[in-house]
Amino acid sequence: MLLNQFADTLRRLCPEPAPLVLAFSGGLDSRVLLHLLSRFVRDYPDYPVTAVHVHHGLSPNADRWMMQCEVWAKQDAVPFFAEKVTVRTGSRISLEQAARDARYQALAKYVTDGANLLTAQHADDQLETLLLALKRGSGPAGLAAMPVRKVFAGGAHLRPLLEFSRAVLEEYARAHNLCWVEDESNSDTRFDRNFLRQDILPLLTSRWPGLRHSATRSAALCGEQQMLLEGLLADKLSQHRLSDGSLNLAGLQDEVQGRALIRLWLQQQGLPLPSKAQLEQVWHSVCLSREDANPCVSLNGYEIRRYQQQLYAIEPMPDISQWRAEMLLNQPCQLPSALGSLTLSECPTFGQPWVEALRAPKPDEPIWVGFDPSGLSAHPVGRAGSRKLKKLFQEYGVPSWRRRQTPLLFYGEQLAAVAGLFVVKGFEGDACRLVWKCDPLH
Repeated sequence: MLLNQFADTLRRLCPEPAPLVLAFSGGLDSRVLLHLLSRFVRDYPDYPVTAVHVHHGLSPNADRWMMQCEVWAKQDAVPFFAEKVTVRTGSRISLEQAARDARYQALAKYVTDGANLLTAQHADDQLETLLLALKRGSGPAGLAAMPVRKVFAGGAHLRPLLEFSRAVLEEYARAHNLCWVEDESNSDTRFDRNFLRQDILPLLTSRWPGLRHSATRSAALCGEQQMLLEGLLADKLSQHRLSDGSLNLAGLQDEVQGRALIRLWLQQQGLPLPSKAQLEQVWHSVCLSREDANPCVSLNGYEIRRYQQQLYAIEPMPDISQWRAEMLLNQPCQLPSALGSLTLSECPTFGQPWVEALRAPKPDEPIWVGFDPSGLSAHPVGRAGSRKLKKLFQEYGVPSWRRRQTPLLFYGEQLAAVAGLFVVKGFEGDACRLVWKCDPLH
């Protein structure tokens, strides 16, 4: 009986009582899962259940689906919440992926303090995912398809129906007189998953009825292999990962190991993982580029850059070189591009990060901050002679992409200090402190 099997699976995945958050679309799969959960909590009341419906606004029927889901949740005495999201697509992301990202971002708000998100993917979905991974030429990580359990937000993401076929779920729904919504987009075979579901899987499973279970077993084996690989690489990664989050490339000469290490490094940062071709591009165009190059590869919403022998994964940075703002003593100046604030303070600020000591500005020296180092030279206090700012940035170890993101403090038209680095000779003193408060890993 499906209910008993489901209860055993859920208790195995979540042996200690914890909140269960159902991602409730109202389709067949999540409709069955709602019904199963409402029966499960009768026997295990220490597992509170909540249903969350994400309204994407992509269908003219979206409002009706949301109201219908609320009715079904009330019928099963399950607390119901709805989240409306805006789906934004771009040239590098499909509508399906954008909707999925928006959905999980909305659901994450409910998964806190050890709660578990439950989604209703089943064995047919797993087979589709495996075939799509084969189409993309994925390695073990991609071929592992959907894990039955993984870390998510403040808890875990569980898929307790992965061992059951859609036919089993449909049989259960009809036996209990359940109704569900039908998303009209599911019939659009322009989407790869719908094409597989409607045109390919029926043919495959009619020839090989056990294919769903075989695919699930293969995915699980690939998952085990990937976990083993990540375990073996974990020590290596800890040796090469630096305190600022960058990856030290020194000593990484084997391409296969290097690409695997980069992939794990990105995965641990929660970034979208690159394809094999993209990883090869990162290795050859960034890791192996000449020492004085400024290589960059743009991936899915972030960039891979190298400075000296260190690899960085950063968000794309806007050009703020023309930005400037006047400053007043003792008043924080908010900087652009999430760079925090800059304050020239007459009050003692010992113990603050990135503090430089300066003389007070003269009455005819308005203070202001900018970000354009072009053509500037400076003579840092305690060093011999003046040098171009570009050379000084190199000597202070500032990566090229951070040089136009580093605040430059001016007294009148004269550069007085470079925040976080040095005070210019002639502007040193004890009257003021320059404090830059920002994320040091930005």
